[in-house]
Amino acid sequence: MTTTHVLGYPRIGAQRELKFALESYWQGRSDVATLQSTAAHLRTIHWEAQREAGLGFATVGDFALYDHMLDTAALLGALPERFGFGPKALDLAQYFALARGNAAQPAMEMTKWFDTNYHYLVPELDARTRFDGGVDWLFDSVREAREAGHTPKPVLVGPLTFLWLSKSHQPDFDRLSLVPALSKAYARILARLADLGVEWVQLDEPALTLDLDTPWRDALPALYAALPAVRSTPAGALRPKLLLATYFESISFAPATLASLPVDGVHLDLVRAPQQLASWRDVLPPHWVLSAGVIDGRNVWRSDLAAVLTTLRPLHAVLGERLWIAPSCSLLHVPVSLRGEDGGRLNPEVRPWLAYAREKLDELRVLSTALDRGEDTVREALQANADALQSRRTCPRITLPQVRRRTAALTDADARRAAPYSVRIAAQHARLHLPAMPTTTIGSFPQTGEIRAARAAWRRGELRPTDYLQQMRAEIAAVIRKQEDIGLDVLVHGEAERNDMVEFFGEQLWGYTFSSNGWVQSYGSRCVKPPILWGDVWRPEPMTVDTARYAQSLTAKPVKGMLTGPITLLQWSFVRDDLPRSEVALQLALAVRDEVDDLQ
Repeated sequence: MTTTHVLGYPRIGAQRELKFALESYWQGRSDVATLQSTAAHLRTIHWEAQREAGLGFATVGDFALYDHMLDTAALLGALPERFGFGPKALDLAQYFALARGNAAQPAMEMTKWFDTNYHYLVPELDARTRFDGGVDWLFDSVREAREAGHTPKPVLVGPLTFLWLSKSHQPDFDRLSLVPALSKAYARILARLADLGVEWVQLDEPALTLDLDTPWRDALPALYAALPAVRSTPAGALRPKLLLATYFESISFAPATLASLPVDGVHLDLVRAPQQLASWRDVLPPHWVLSAGVIDGRNVWRSDLAAVLTTLRPLHAVLGERLWIAPSCSLLHVPVSLRGEDGGRLNPEVRPWLAYAREKLDELRVLSTALDRGEDTVREALQANADALQSRRTCPRITLPQVRRRTAALTDADARRAAPYSVRIAAQHARLHLPAMPTTTIGSFPQTGEIRAARAAWRRGELRPTDYLQQMRAEIAAVIRKQEDIGLDVLVHGEAERNDMVEFFGEQLWGYTFSSNGWVQSYGSRCVKPPILWGDVWRPEPMTVDTARYAQSLTAKPVKGMLTGPITLLQWSFVRDDLPRSEVALQLALAVRDEVDDLQ
């Protein structure tokens, strides 16, 4: 039988239950027991969804109350010494202090997880760091899954990725000096998991796809050196089997290098880097499994199951049960379920073309059944998939001839300024009369409770559009007065009317649609609802000119136009996969350029 699994599942819940439970706890409106109860309920739902889809494992350790890198540091006992917390006695109040700061210390640094819009907390390491062990939360989750009747597959951030993504504030400290201690710490964790009867552990090593410097590449064998090469002894297992999980790009190490590691399988992202399969096909060690990441874990579009089966059939014929099927990466980066979109904002024509996390589990089930029992056993599901893809391919509203003509007519001259900088800056000085070092702000002022309440009332139809407009203009006038009182030279209008720096523009551009419940986690309790780019991008009319004109009428000082750039519009959206990403970016750039021209 073909094994199916996921590298991770969305934590926040279909109705953002985790977000609301966290914020209630932080605000003192609920206690630790209530928060833990919500977390346990969500884990139960997630594991049950995986079982219902026929997955071979319930992934454990992907659920975090704040962040999985923080959880890994807490498991290893590698907490920032400046907080003074004991790793083995860490409680939730201290855990959240690491993430959010407290009266004595600022929070740990946060940055983006590779090229995603998820943010992780950066571990702080130095010469005093000890990996002597910390909290037992991972082991508790393994027991919890077993008691519920699941076969747990714990997931850990791998040692190379953990060390690479960490940082040190100690001058001249080399994090690689911690390699021996870190390797032994992972060996101890794996031994404890073996004692719990765990058969497989997933070690996430996305850092293996990076172009690492030679010392870091050389550190890989040493980081895995303490892991036993033999899986079992007469006295019991020394460690579980290990799946080395890579994603987001092609592995930058030679397959032979990884094949020498004491692991038992590799996961390849065959969505973003399908070309790497060829280099692994003939060198996969005979006892290894190959986990094929064939379902897009970063985007919301249905998979082409017929095309995926074309890739999987020859692998299945050669590998048999050694072939595993999975999404390309953790499903953390997509919304939970399309069931939350019924009757909402999502374009009903686009909805059948989509697959959120729950629907991607169904795709895994169809693929594995087709391989093991034949395609006739899932003919109806395969036909429904083909019909949805055909509907998308033939939809006349996806392609706009005027957009295609415009992009095709572009030349190198369109990417160059009409005048050199020396001419432009002279014209600016002559018109604006700014001082040598003008003062300004980035742009947006706080979205107050009054602003949010007015927008919500307007969307519900409880506030007339004209009344909403007047309330936003009153906010703009107040912001202009505040900046004049401060004495700033170049003003902004404050962006009171904007719900989100991407959604505001997407709502006015053709080619976008918006979900009602397509939430994904950005960090902690912060969730975002990325818009969906499904067709050619066209700006039918100016988007900000009226507001800019009104703001400028209130002051003699210059007021900046405030636009979200095309790359942010692209990167903060779920982007169509039927057109090169570069072409979508170009369409967005032309729309923004038209707005700039109108503002000028």
